[in-house]
Amino acid sequence: MTNQQDEAKTSALEALPLRDDLRGQSPYGAPQLEVTHLLNTNENTHSVPQVVVDAIGEAVHHAATSLNRYPDREFTELRRRLAQYLGHGLTEDNVWAANGSNEVLQQILQAFGGPGRTVLSFPPTYSMYPLLASGTNTQYIHGVRQEDFTLTPESAAQQVKDNQPNIVILCSPNNPTGTALGLDVVEAVYEAGEEFNTMVVVDEAYEEFALEGTRSALTLLPGRERLIISRTMSKAFALAGARVGYLAASAQVTDALRLVRLPYHLSAITQAAANAALQHVDVLLATVDQIKAQRDRIVEELGQMGLQPAISDSNFVFFGWFDDAHAVWQGLLDRGVLIRDVGIPHHLRVTAGTEEETTAFLVALREVIGA
Repeated sequence: MTNQQDEAKTSALEALPLRDDLRGQSPYGAPQLEVTHLLNTNENTHSVPQVVVDAIGEAVHHAATSLNRYPDREFTELRRRLAQYLGHGLTEDNVWAANGSNEVLQQILQAFGGPGRTVLSFPPTYSMYPLLASGTNTQYIHGVRQEDFTLTPESAAQQVKDNQPNIVILCSPNNPTGTALGLDVVEAVYEAGEEFNTMVVVDEAYEEFALEGTRSALTLLPGRERLIISRTMSKAFALAGARVGYLAASAQVTDALRLVRLPYHLSAITQAAANAALQHVDVLLATVDQIKAQRDRIVEELGQMGLQPAISDSNFVFFGWFDDAHAVWQGLLDRGVLIRDVGIPHHLRVTAGTEEETTAFLVALREVIGA
């Protein structure tokens, strides 16, 4: 699309009676380009195993015979299977699901945010948080991290006390930096928010890739009725195209989300695909160790190049330091490797893919640095 076409499209949009806070905004989305190696959106780049493909196909075929009827509004089987997968004594009453974890987060903001309410998070972090806040008319508060992008319990707790938010979102492992939060940060934030009845959300989209010894916030759920743990089947499960996100929380929280969800929001096809996949958890997660090995390889080899990769508990690596990070991004793209320019000066982010994809990235990066 040419600049002239872009301007015409923008002008036509602005002519509509759009909400004032949406004027001039751009939709969320990573570049979708035709290149050899797509390593920019943190997908699991391994193909879905054939046994899972066959199981999903059979389940969807069966579901198609009754598409004249609405699906199970409570997606009971799916909640039961997700609770079983998560463990920690959770039951179906503690689990909720939606069309991707973004919709899960949106429903949380619809239920506990809204006009006159606030949500606090700590950039650099997942760039959808302020967009979800805007879409639900919730004021977004930009918290502050240390210079090395870490977050201490003391700092996080003080910022909660200072801002008195209705919701806090903690991303762990954090996107785009990749490092997990210590549970002491979650505990400190929860305790600081008690006085203000603050809901605390821990976004664990990449939890399955965590380093050994990293503990999930699921262990903190007992006795904390305002704590929510968000997860997804898009990453470790290699089901980004299925759009299934879910959360674990107290039964009161899932009841609250029933007040804002759209009727029958999870289609029969989505439920069938997810339920079939969850019958093959071991097969689906078999690539996780392979991905973690490539992630660790990236961290090691970037260090050998004299770069500064962050410690990663995820399936991607955040790294710098570049005088012109975008020029490096472009150099990689020219060589058929698409990674993510996350807009943080001097830094880039790359998804850990297959061994072949990782090799292609590392070879291309050495060429770009050498040039």
